[in-house]
Amino acid sequence: MNNLIQQSQGTVPTVNVTPDLFTQFVAYIDASENTVKTYTRALRQWGKWMQANGVQQPQRADVLAYKEQLKEDHKATTVQNYIIALRQFFNWTEAQRLYPNIAKGIKGAKMSNDFKKDYLSARQAATVLADIPENSERGLRDYAIISLMLTGGLRTIEVSRANIEDMHTEGEATVLFLQGKGRDDRTEYVKIIPQVEDAIRAYLKVRGSVEDAAPLFASTSNNNEGGRMTTRSISGIAKSALRRAGFDSSRLTAHSLRHTAATLNLLNGGSLEETQQLLRHRNLNTTMVYLHHLKRAKNQSEARIGNAIFKQ
Repeated sequence: MNNLIQQSQGTVPTVNVTPDLFTQFVAYIDASENTVKTYTRALRQWGKWMQANGVQQPQRADVLAYKEQLKEDHKATTVQNYIIALRQFFNWTEAQRLYPNIAKGIKGAKMSNDFKKDYLSARQAATVLADIPENSERGLRDYAIISLMLTGGLRTIEVSRANIEDMHTEGEATVLFLQGKGRDDRTEYVKIIPQVEDAIRAYLKVRGSVEDAAPLFASTSNNNEGGRMTTRSISGIAKSALRRAGFDSSRLTAHSLRHTAATLNLLNGGSLEETQQLLRHRNLNTTMVYLHHLKRAKNQSEARIGNAIFKQ
């Protein structure tokens, strides 16, 4: 038992949250076979997230960050089920005096097909990139990350898992093979446009000699320098870049960069199928949600009115 956390119901000892605790919980619950399978799957996903982010004693903020990442590429019903499983698990750990209920009161996802986050216009995206200082290794890295996410629609987990050796030449294009959430292989890729490739190679040049199996983007923090970046730190980089450019809104996050890539592709002539391939959606219906916003985005009424007024 480690340090003690004071709870309103008394002192609850804190231990590391491990797969062994998941197994104990699943064996304890009295539920249908399908419910047991859902809880097992949900806790396995939570365990993978903790491992990827170096978390052993999660706090409430970790559960909230995990929920936001789930919303990136899972249906609302899946997010809802996974969060319910976490709430039940931590309710059990608190009852057993093993770990405080850090998921108490945390809600799942709203059952809606609408966007949860905003996206940037082409002009705004260019402003975000222009305001990233490139006078240090960290600045070069952050510029490369944001430009890659904006043009390739990458998820934070895909940025985190990318290795130097995942960059290849396919025909005349440079590509980056990706390992997405819930996948063990790297079969899908995004094309890296020349401007982004130049940014990545400028960063790697300053970073110095590293092995091909090293992370494409490395941490610069004191306790993990040169190591793999967490999804949380990548989200923080995106949020900082947005704020630096003057876009400080709760509706603008790292996932907004992915929305931006999809929307700009469709607005500039990309087909729905091409956008599905770009975003690596398994189901075309997931991509179709973007069409709901395109009709309004293409409506140039305000520009025509502005031209009539300000060109007098």
